[in-house]
Amino acid sequence: MSESLNKKLGTTNITWNLDALYDSLQDELLLDDLDLCKQEAEMLRDECSGKLADLEPAFFARSLRRLERIHMNLGRIGTYAFLNFSTQVKNDEAGAFLQKSKEDASQVNRELVFFDLEWAKMDQKSADKFLTDDEVAPYRHYLSNIRRYANHLLSQSEETLLVELSPVGTESWLTLFEKLMGHLEFGEDKRSEEEVLSDLYDADRDIRHKAALELTEGLQSQLHILSHIFNTILADKMISDRLRNYPSWVSARNLSNELDDQTVETLVSSTTARYDIVQHYYRLKKEILGLDELHDYDRYAPLPSLPGQSIPWEKCRAMVLDGFRAFSPEMADIATLFFEQNWIHAPLLDGKRGGAFSHPAVPDANPYVLVNYTGTLRDISTVAHELGHGIHQYLAREKGYFNSDTPLVLAETASVFAELLIFHKQLDSLKNPEERRAFICQKLESIFATVFRQISMNRFEDMIHTRRREKGEVSAEDLSSLWMSSQKAMFGDSVTLDKHYRLWWAYIPHFLHTPGYVYSYAFGELLVLALYRLYETEGKDFIPKYLHLLSEGGSKSPYELLTPFNIDLNDPSFWQGGLTVIENMLKETENV
Repeated sequence: MSESLNKKLGTTNITWNLDALYDSLQDELLLDDLDLCKQEAEMLRDECSGKLADLEPAFFARSLRRLERIHMNLGRIGTYAFLNFSTQVKNDEAGAFLQKSKEDASQVNRELVFFDLEWAKMDQKSADKFLTDDEVAPYRHYLSNIRRYANHLLSQSEETLLVELSPVGTESWLTLFEKLMGHLEFGEDKRSEEEVLSDLYDADRDIRHKAALELTEGLQSQLHILSHIFNTILADKMISDRLRNYPSWVSARNLSNELDDQTVETLVSSTTARYDIVQHYYRLKKEILGLDELHDYDRYAPLPSLPGQSIPWEKCRAMVLDGFRAFSPEMADIATLFFEQNWIHAPLLDGKRGGAFSHPAVPDANPYVLVNYTGTLRDISTVAHELGHGIHQYLAREKGYFNSDTPLVLAETASVFAELLIFHKQLDSLKNPEERRAFICQKLESIFATVFRQISMNRFEDMIHTRRREKGEVSAEDLSSLWMSSQKAMFGDSVTLDKHYRLWWAYIPHFLHTPGYVYSYAFGELLVLALYRLYETEGKDFIPKYLHLLSEGGSKSPYELLTPFNIDLNDPSFWQGGLTVIENMLKETENV
């Protein structure tokens, strides 16, 4: 089925070329880079360990550049291993190489543990000697960030041991999860996760219901393993947080995102206070669809007037690039590179991981985008979303490896903004009021998934981490009960959540890969709604400020990066402003 759909959509040959990294698993350059990392790490340790504070600023700056090159080469190897595995999770050789890359990185990183420890705990007077040096200037934010972790670092022997054990710890469980989901087949037709999830958007209610049952049946068949993976990672984080003296399960994520706890609490409380928007919408949708009861598998049912044609890849490409070019020719030119230089992997393949992502790779290569393209309007938004990430990563590469990595809460800014550009471009082309309403409703559902659903999942995370810490291992039944509690809080009585829906926590990778990550989506969406309002007010004057924001990468904190836009992230009214935009979109659908 996948092959025929790929052929129909023209995605069969839309596969990425990873030669900018390595040309194969047997590439001699790959081994050379690994050897260089090992040698450089050992030399750096011998020259600097135990004496970092006594170095001359020029030598410190040189050592820092060497450290960055080591990490960049490790990043190149790790990126290649991950991307190679992502499209063939059933391939034993690809899986073995991914594991080997993690073990090799662990061996190198153990030699470098000293740097973060000595730098983080260095007295301020000694640290200022380096921070005020011109050669060190490009790394000031990076170095200042490390010092924020001073109270959460262990001894050198303990940190080294944790690095050594990391390949067989959480990372290994994450790989198992990916392999499990990659091998899992759903229903009598033995379809992939991506194909089944796609059916939840079908106009035929029987198809949606069948897909929901097949998804649940597949998850149920592996529930004992999935719940064990979840519990292992919950316990690992509990132990890590305890050893590192983090006050709560989300503290480490907030620190990584360079956000105050107050900012996150304000975002979460502001969003949960407006769950009424979600409930209002789904009551309206039930009326539009003429249903007596709206079930969970009806949430993404297209409205009758929604254009339902299958969109070939080339048309998707044209729509996305046209939308970007209307905003910024520079943005469109960068996106064009992804299509022309084979930086995208689009077809459905047996063994390819589900979902979509954009990987930044390393600054001297290029980002790579993975999608599972099925030709829907929703897929066009996904392509725009991931290319937004890619453009952000491409622009930020000039900041270097250490400074190009954007905090997660701002990493979603470019992707969501790109989606919004394409949405408005498509909406402008629709003149029929019924079609416009259906299209706005689809966008509202996308926004709900990004804002309200992600915050409800944040509440689920809060409950399962708290439960694991207070009462021990969380049974599959308890995980399901907590999931339903978080979901019912959002939907109220507007959607009937059937029994099968209880297991749908089990396929969501964010809970495992990046605990605490999901609120970043809501942060990004509400921030973008605010930025887009500024764009509508300022016009062309907004564009260079926006592109500059992207090009800064992670070289400053979110608070500093957003200063030019006069945004106060701790002000509840800021978040309420974005929520009001959503509410106004909902009101527009009621006036048809």
